[in-house]
Amino acid sequence: MNLTTVAAVIAMLGWAASGIIVKSITDIGPLAIVFWRMWMYTVLVIGFLYLRGTPLTRKGIRFSFAGGAALGVDLLLFYAAVHYTTIANATVITACLPILMMLLAGPVFGEAVKLRDWLVAGIAVLGVAAVAYGSSGMPQWSPTGDLLSLGALVAWALYFIFSKLSQEHIASTEYTAGSALIATLVATPVAVFSGQVFVMPSVDAWVWLIVLALGPGVASHMLMNWSIRGLSAALSSTLTLAIPIAATLMAWVFLGEKIVISQAIGICVVVASLSYLVLTTNLTSSTPAKNLESSQSP
Repeated sequence: MNLTTVAAVIAMLGWAASGIIVKSITDIGPLAIVFWRMWMYTVLVIGFLYLRGTPLTRKGIRFSFAGGAALGVDLLLFYAAVHYTTIANATVITACLPILMMLLAGPVFGEAVKLRDWLVAGIAVLGVAAVAYGSSGMPQWSPTGDLLSLGALVAWALYFIFSKLSQEHIASTEYTAGSALIATLVATPVAVFSGQVFVMPSVDAWVWLIVLALGPGVASHMLMNWSIRGLSAALSSTLTLAIPIAATLMAWVFLGEKIVISQAIGICVVVASLSYLVLTTNLTSSTPAKNLESSQSP
């Protein structure tokens, strides 16, 4: 295993751990977690651009606005989702981005989708249903959490679309900083209105918030953006599809969330189906993957 693959795997594990960290912070609400995490993350990313001598510009903010708004909604919904449902459900549902993108591929990007791909997508949906069925009745599960995860998936798909559309106008690093700033500004009034930000985090919570900002936030994105240059699009995209498996195992080890047989089978079906879709798309597409920031929530 070469260095770029190691970096990509570490980035993937960081993203997989994000839901575990969020669910472990119990003394403040999920909206407060988004508030504090995003402000720290935004300051770090914008500061990094200034140190590089490529500060965030008005143009960057303009072309990052739509994507940043979608990202802010995605984070609010996903962080709330992991508090109301199992890590397995939240991560498996949000991992179904390729399926949702198939629905949007024609009208947005003019891409034709084969009948074979629709059949595989249907199998993946059945896998998601198996995961949801296996979680029903568990104390960590609720239908509200699954619905929040579904909303996060829609918001994430919109972020992905706006990310691709911005590539011809600004660099990916400036888009990352601009979208982070807009996402933070979108999330802030929601968090303030909820009243959750008025409960100050404990020392332990501050430690985990910093880890969340530096680890799954800054480090994972930088490692993946660096490693993507040395990896094939197929391999790098498929690696991110292992996030539901890694997150579910982490939740079992660190949070005590049970994994029943139907969940395990459902997760394998989803990952296998999505891997097929991603691999066949990347191997037949003439456009190389430029940036993997849009494959997983920061």
